[in-house]
Amino acid sequence: MRIGAHVSTAGGLDKAVDRAAELGAETLQCFCSSPQGWAFKPIPEEQAAAFRHKAQAAGVRPAFLHGVYLVNLGTPNQDNLRKGIDSLTNYMRVASAIGAAGVIFHGGSHKGAGYDGIFLQTVNALKEVLAGSPQEVWLIIENSAGMGNHIGSRFQEIGRIMDAVADSRVKVCLDTQHTFAAGYELTSPEGLEKTIAEFEHEIGLANLVAVHANDSKVPFGSGVDRHENLGRGHIGEEGFLTIMRHPAFHDVPFLLEVPGFDNKGPDKQNMETLRRLRAEAGLAG
Repeated sequence: MRIGAHVSTAGGLDKAVDRAAELGAETLQCFCSSPQGWAFKPIPEEQAAAFRHKAQAAGVRPAFLHGVYLVNLGTPNQDNLRKGIDSLTNYMRVASAIGAAGVIFHGGSHKGAGYDGIFLQTVNALKEVLAGSPQEVWLIIENSAGMGNHIGSRFQEIGRIMDAVADSRVKVCLDTQHTFAAGYELTSPEGLEKTIAEFEHEIGLANLVAVHANDSKVPFGSGVDRHENLGRGHIGEEGFLTIMRHPAFHDVPFLLEVPGFDNKGPDKQNMETLRRLRAEAGLAG
C-alpha cells in the first residue's frame, strides 16, 4: 500500500513532486489548473518532462490529477456541459504527458432532474471524453457523499454508468469520508465486509484504483461532504485500521485530502499518522 496526498502545484506542475517528497509521500494527486475556474493552459513539454523525471527520481508513483470542481456532467446547461467535457479531456491529455495514472473527478449534480434524468447525458459525455483521450490513462469516478442532488453516492449508480460506458479505462476512487457520510459502514469488520461486498457486486474491486483517505467531520450517514484530519473525526484511527487491514485495499494507493492542522491541506502530521496506521495494520509500503 502506497500512501500520499493532494499537493499544490504553485510555481509549476513539477513543484507538486517536490512538495510530495517533502511530506514523505509515495504517491500524489494534484490539479493542473485552477480548480475553481474553466481556464486551461497547455502544459509545456519541459514542465511535463520535469514532472516525470522528478517523480521517477523521488519514487513517487502513481500520480493522479483531480478534475476541476466545476465539472458537472449532469448539468442542464449545455455550455457548462461542453466546458466540463473539454476540461476532462484536457486533463486526460496532461495526465498522459506527465505519466500520471489518470484523472479523478466528481460526478456532479442532477440539479433536480433525478439520476435517471441525467443518466444518458452523463454516459454520452464520458464516452466523448474517452474518445478524445489517450488510451493508457484512466478516467476515475469519485463516489460522492450524497449531498444535495449529487450523483454517485450509491455504488449502484456508479456501476450503472460504468456498464453503459463499457470502457475499461473507467475506474473508481473511493473517498472514505464520502462513503461513511453516504451510509456505508467502514469502521467495524462486519460492516466493512458488507460495504466491500456491495462494491464488488456493483462496481468490481478490480476497478478500484485509488482511495481518498479522509476522516469525517460529520456523523455516519449524514450525507454531507466534510473532511477531517485523520483520527480526529467520526471514522477515527480504529476505523482506518479496520479499512487498511482489509485485503481489498492492500494494493490501492491512499491519498490524503484532509484540511491539515494549519488548514493548508495535507501536512506532515497527517502523513505520519497514515504511515503509522499502515505499519500498525501490518502493511509494507
